[in-house]
Amino acid sequence: MNVVVAMDGSKYGHWALHWVPKLPLVEPPKVLALHVRDRAWLQLPFRTKVETQRVEARSARTLKKVTEQLAALKLTGTAREEEGSVAPTILKRTPKHNGLLVVGSQGLGALDRFTLGSVSTKLIQQATCPVLVVKNEAVPVRRIALATDGSPASAKALEFVLTKFQPDRPTGKGRSAAIHVSVIHVTLRRPLAPFDIGTTIPWTQQRRLKVKEESRTLLDQSVQKLIKAGFTAEPLCYLGNPAEEIMKAASQQRADLIVMGAQGLGAIARFLIGSVSTRVVQHAKGSVLVVR
Repeated sequence: MNVVVAMDGSKYGHWALHWVPKLPLVEPPKVLALHVRDRAWLQLPFRTKVETQRVEARSARTLKKVTEQLAALKLTGTAREEEGSVAPTILKRTPKHNGLLVVGSQGLGALDRFTLGSVSTKLIQQATCPVLVVKNEAVPVRRIALATDGSPASAKALEFVLTKFQPDRPTGKGRSAAIHVSVIHVTLRRPLAPFDIGTTIPWTQQRRLKVKEESRTLLDQSVQKLIKAGFTAEPLCYLGNPAEEIMKAASQQRADLIVMGAQGLGAIARFLIGSVSTRVVQHAKGSVLVVR
């Protein structure tokens, strides 16, 4: 699998590269560690020669360190530096479909002009391949929180786990253990009639039961596919704010990684994974893989 890792010299960029060998990828990753110097900053009229030299020196150190990290992590790949607008330059080098983009949730800050935090949202919205937004130090992936809503995007998230991830992880001495997947479905809490009294009307009660039944069927189908592939899995169904419930469930399940689709069913179905994924990326404590 072709993997592009955005690097900026910050700890988040460092963590991003270290996440690659921790992912239970079926196909060995071929890594491009990409460092982009922001052309907009370089063209500012008030920048001084000293500031320019400082940024150039930092870039050189970052490139050297990344090359050393690739070797230390035994990753196949190269480190490259390019100049341009950060998000478009990263997207230009990102695999179109069969690949992965890994980016830190935060960067060096405005003074150093990479600000991974500001470009990560653009990358999620514009990348055509899955994007892993790293928010913490790399850990072995033992438990996954997989959000689903029945949309094509969430189906792709499930398919990514089934086809791109190994179902088990090494535990040492030639042994392995199955990766556990918590399949999460959240029904948005909202009245099904104009007034609260409407919740007692038979048709609204029937509608609630139908939604609950459809959610359970969706979860059970996903769980069975995961178990058949070799994972352990469990269904989790919630009622409430989707982003909040997904993050709460991921925390309760001690998930090492949240996986979700980039787009949802839309306003009619009221899950809106597209906006939910952005909120989860922004507010989750752990790393988030957004699949499209």
